[in-house]
Amino acid sequence: MEKLEIAWLFTEIADLLELKGDNPYRIRAYRRAARALKGFSGDIRQLWEQGKLATITGIGKDLAAKIGEILSTGTCRFLEELRQEVPPGLVDMLVLPEVGPRTVHTCYSQLGITTLAELEEAARKRQLRQLPGLGAKTELKILKGIHLLNSRQGRVPLGVALPLAEELYQDLASLGEVEALSFTGSLRRRRDEVGDVDILAAATEGEKVIDLFSHSPRIAQIVAKGTNRVVAKTRLGIEVDLWVVTPKQYAPALLWATGSRRHYQRLQERAAALGVELDGCQVHKSGRAIPVTEEEVVYQLLELQYIPPELREDNGEVEAAAAGNLPSLVTLGDIRGDLHCHTDWSDGIESIEEMAEAARQLGYSYLAITDHSHSLAVAGGLSPERLLEQAGQVREINRRLDNFQLLAGTEVDILADGSLDYPDSVLEQLDVVIASVHSHFRQDRETMTRRIIKAITNPHVDILAHPSGRILGRREPYAVDLEAVLAAAARSGTVLEINASPDRLDLTDTWARRAREMGVKLAVNTDAHAGERLREMAFGITAARRGWLEPQDLINTWPWERVRDYFQKG
Repeated sequence: MEKLEIAWLFTEIADLLELKGDNPYRIRAYRRAARALKGFSGDIRQLWEQGKLATITGIGKDLAAKIGEILSTGTCRFLEELRQEVPPGLVDMLVLPEVGPRTVHTCYSQLGITTLAELEEAARKRQLRQLPGLGAKTELKILKGIHLLNSRQGRVPLGVALPLAEELYQDLASLGEVEALSFTGSLRRRRDEVGDVDILAAATEGEKVIDLFSHSPRIAQIVAKGTNRVVAKTRLGIEVDLWVVTPKQYAPALLWATGSRRHYQRLQERAAALGVELDGCQVHKSGRAIPVTEEEVVYQLLELQYIPPELREDNGEVEAAAAGNLPSLVTLGDIRGDLHCHTDWSDGIESIEEMAEAARQLGYSYLAITDHSHSLAVAGGLSPERLLEQAGQVREINRRLDNFQLLAGTEVDILADGSLDYPDSVLEQLDVVIASVHSHFRQDRETMTRRIIKAITNPHVDILAHPSGRILGRREPYAVDLEAVLAAAARSGTVLEINASPDRLDLTDTWARRAREMGVKLAVNTDAHAGERLREMAFGITAARRGWLEPQDLINTWPWERVRDYFQKG
């Protein structure tokens, strides 16, 4: 039994105690001990045999005894008792992203909630925000987490897979035997949905790493296991595939495991023409093994620019790399502002000031407040009078802010006939106007296309939000001729949005690239309903990178003055 496994057991004890509402000091003691064990570099069994476990900071007499019990028996009676006492449904709730034991205990003790279904029902009825220590933010997190989990249908949304993958990554990174580590497959390429979580590790003792990983508390079932590979199902039901290679094999294996398969085949074809052989974990030239310490070496051997993982889909990237014409892809650091967010004036949960402060903390120089229009009553849409009242408040707050521009805007509904939910006389008083479809999703292709084009050719409309209307795992894109919409946007100068919400990612990478080819400008926006959701910009940036976008293609990489001038010109 290794120290990491004992640390995992102590973490489970702490979680179960917190689910029961046990003494906070006792809970902290187990968490502190788990951290101490993860950071301990010595031989835990040897220390136990010497009777010196208490020399580890954070390990007292009682915890030392439990470590001894685990080392001698492989289990812990106290933990087994806790597993029997705590309703299993409470443990199931811990799989929700950003939901911890304290939150689950509050829901259990105050409302008697013991299942995910009961938790969802309480959140939808807005009962959770009334509980001590929770509030509307936590309620939103829970609903979003449950939606993402329920949206899994074979493939997993990136927004579900990535947080889990990062937890598994941290577990592996804490192992001293692991010398290098990376996600691979569709996760590393950042596809909007992935089949499983693929991880590659470099270690000289691969079998030991496999065994340790197999005992992770995040693992529910081992599907297949060998000396250097394990396929397992996590508690979330998502499959994870860990492959361990030697340090010398790592870089070529990373290139192969990242894929895509067609991309790697194209590299092999080019390699053969240059006398180079690519074969998974090895690279040879003229029969001689070539040492490869990083992927860039392989691309150099093939006389190619380095191709970022997001582009490796055999969509012309090899030809572009050969010609030296790969785009300089946009990064998160290029973003200067977010042009689509909501506040507690409609269906958001934070005030205008709180959203502005969250944007400033991210280093942004501007933020557009774009609450819903009045036809969307379910989202608390604003009447024209309320919208103009809000615009006045936005501008008043803006006057108090230094080196930051707070913009008065709206997300105005595109009505069934293509008209807008506010008259031009209202829209012309705003800094930013976003138009979007929130109703009549089943119109035929011709009607929907005509409807959207009519809306975006209104001179007051600056941005078309979530253009296809898809919600991953829940709603297919509506029938619309996006090619015609892009052509109209190119003529009118209307910007199309890449909605960064991980359950939307709309436009898709394919359509974002097509928009760039047609000269249409884009904006990556979060559609955030809480300040912390502004951080979901990162998901939208991955879609933009997969769409071959450079900073100049996205208007929210520009300073606000340039964005304003572009809107006015349009």
